[in-house]
Amino acid sequence: MSLFNNKIPVLPKIPEKERTPLVNEILETCFFQKEQLALKNEIIQALKDEIARLKGEKPKPDIKPSNLEKGSGSGNNGKKPKNRPGSKKRKKNRHLKIHNTISISPDNIPEGSRFKGYDDYIVQDLVIKPYNIRFRMQRWQTPSGEYITGKLPEHIKGHYDINLIRYILHQYYHADVTQPLIFEQLLEFGIDISSGQVNRIINENKDIFHAEKDEILTAGLEVSDYVHVDDTGPGIKVEMDTAPTLVMSCLPGLRVPKAKAGLIF
Repeated sequence: MSLFNNKIPVLPKIPEKERTPLVNEILETCFFQKEQLALKNEIIQALKDEIARLKGEKPKPDIKPSNLEKGSGSGNNGKKPKNRPGSKKRKKNRHLKIHNTISISPDNIPEGSRFKGYDDYIVQDLVIKPYNIRFRMQRWQTPSGEYITGKLPEHIKGHYDINLIRYILHQYYHADVTQPLIFEQLLEFGIDISSGQVNRIINENKDIFHAEKDEILTAGLEVSDYVHVDDTGPGIKVEMDTAPTLVMSCLPGLRVPKAKAGLIF
C-alpha cells in the first residue's frame, strides 16, 4: 500500500475578476508545486521500475486511459465528437508549383451577372516524356584558314543527360527495378538506348560514389566510440560469400570489401 497519494489535485478555477494580486501569487506557487510534484512522481516511478528490473521483476506497465469513458455521439455532453485522426484539412497545395492554368466558365451565365473570382481546384499529374536537346556547335574559319568550333557544356559527358542517368540509377538502386525492365521502360518512353548502354550507366564510371563511401568510412572510424564487424553472408557453392559489415556508433552499418576490412584491422 502506498504511503502517499500520487494523484495530483486539480486547482480550482477562479474567475479573473475575483483574483487579487495575492491570489495570483498563490496560484503561481501552486502551479509550480504541481509541476514539481508531477516531475518527482515520474522520477520515483522510474526508480521503482529500475529496482524491479534489478530484482528480475516486471516494471509497472504503462496503461493508457480508456477512451470508452469519454463517450461518443449525442451522449458526449452535447459536444461535437472529435474528427478521426488525419481528417483535419490542411493547405497541402499552397506550396505546389503550377505548370498550367485553365479557366472554366459556367455553361449558362444570366445577363446582368457579376464576376466574383474563382474557385480553384488543383489536379496533380506526372508527365514522363523524352526531352532531346540538339547542341549546334558553330564552326568558323579564321582569316588564316583554320577552323574553330564551339564546345559542349562541361556537364555533358555523353549522349545521355544527367536527368536520364539519375532516373536509371534511382530505378535500379533505390526502387530495385531490374535492368531488363528498365530497358523496356525506356523504350516505351521513346528513349533510343540499348540494353548494353543501360548496363554501362548502372555499373561503369562510379568512382565518385566509391570515393564518397570511402570518405564516410574514414570519418566514421575517426569519430566512433566503437567498431563492430559482422562477417555473415549467404552461402554460394558451399563457400560463404561474405562482405564484412562495420557497425559504428555513428553509422548503423557499412559494407566494405574484404581487402579493405583487412587493412582496417
